[in-house]
Amino acid sequence: MLSVLRNPAYRRLFGAQVVALTGTGLATVALSLLAYDLAGANAAAVLGTALAIKMAAYVVLAPVVAALADRVPRRTLLVSMDLARAAVVLALPFVDRIWQVYVLILLLQAASAAFTPAFQATVPRVLPEERDYTEALSLARLAYDLESLASPVLAAALLTIVPYAWLFTGTAAGFLISAFLVHSTPLPPNDEPNDEPAGRRAPGDANHAPGDVNRAPAPRPYSKALAGMRLLLGAPALRGLLALDLAVAAAGAVVLVGTVVLVRDVLGRPVGDVPLALGAYGAGSMAVALMLPRVLERCDDRTVMLRAALVLPGATALLAAGLAAGPGAWAWPGLLLLWLVTGAAGSAVLTPAGRVVRRAVRTAELPAAFAARFSLSHACWLLTYPLAGLLVTAAGPAVAAAVLAAVALAGAAGAARLWPAPPGARAPAVTRTAAQRGNRISRPSRTTSRP
Repeated sequence: MLSVLRNPAYRRLFGAQVVALTGTGLATVALSLLAYDLAGANAAAVLGTALAIKMAAYVVLAPVVAALADRVPRRTLLVSMDLARAAVVLALPFVDRIWQVYVLILLLQAASAAFTPAFQATVPRVLPEERDYTEALSLARLAYDLESLASPVLAAALLTIVPYAWLFTGTAAGFLISAFLVHSTPLPPNDEPNDEPAGRRAPGDANHAPGDVNRAPAPRPYSKALAGMRLLLGAPALRGLLALDLAVAAAGAVVLVGTVVLVRDVLGRPVGDVPLALGAYGAGSMAVALMLPRVLERCDDRTVMLRAALVLPGATALLAAGLAAGPGAWAWPGLLLLWLVTGAAGSAVLTPAGRVVRRAVRTAELPAAFAARFSLSHACWLLTYPLAGLLVTAAGPAVAAAVLAAVALAGAAGAARLWPAPPGARAPAVTRTAAQRGNRISRPSRTTSRP
């Protein structure tokens, strides 16, 4: 998987992603401490509101900003958003009112809503080969998982020698380094002609000569944002992808919202076991991210993603059953195992998603498609986060797990229905691998296209 880092442009982009994510992890810890300083016992409410603002910014702003992105050189947009995020983070230590936190979080996430989809749409242009792009998706997933594990440890080490306000300085430094790395990376221009091989283009590409897209009149920003939504809702594979996002968000909300209650109140474990449980979730995700490139050489994306999606409601339902039966000596190792499985299944669903988007739309439409998916996938989290919190508080973790297991099952079943298997389909990677080995390619097996 690390062979893709031999590409100098992608190596710099991946470095920018890693340092920015590390800085974001430091900011998460610092923001929690800042909220406690400002609100005391109401710190959880402040953080919950800030999280809702974050998701709302992603849902509302990402498609609109992406619609404007083609009017700005890609490098300029990415660097500008990194600099904007650094400026906002540097202002956070100086706030003394809760509303000021909300305003700054809105500005920070608005910049992230512009940066992230543009960054995602840039990677397949830098790595046009399917195998390289698959490895890049796994590396990106691994970077997110490492951030969730490494940043809290780094923050804890820094807090032994500096006040928490200095963590915001570390975050700003991460964004500045990211801006430098992006600025020094040769990126394809926004209007670069589509030079993808014919076998990997979306069906509409054959009707467009290179450069035709540049002769069309520029659409209005909101029209282009709606066009991105129509791209996702118009292709069966992308509609299925949205249902899969709901399944991941339902199971993930149980983990991210309910872990502290399960560990501290239900199981009576010490506070140090909370990051251990979350670490099991991240470890499962990391393990799958490392193995997935080889798996996708032998299996098609739909098969892998749908089968993994069916694991999510199963694991969450097992949690509900275990909680209803009452904790026993098995409860703690059982929880770690369920979190490990949930993280692995979520990673198996999310990691290949970029490949699905890339195959379903033309190259010129990638920024709008990635931005629309970025927005709509976060809408799923905007639904499941407060639902999990409300159910855990009002009815208990067992009921919350049961309800969200049903939501995850609905998402997985909806994806199977919305994304039908093409007749006689077989993963292109399998065909290429067989050809490279000089083997005779047999007729497609039915099992390769069925969940």
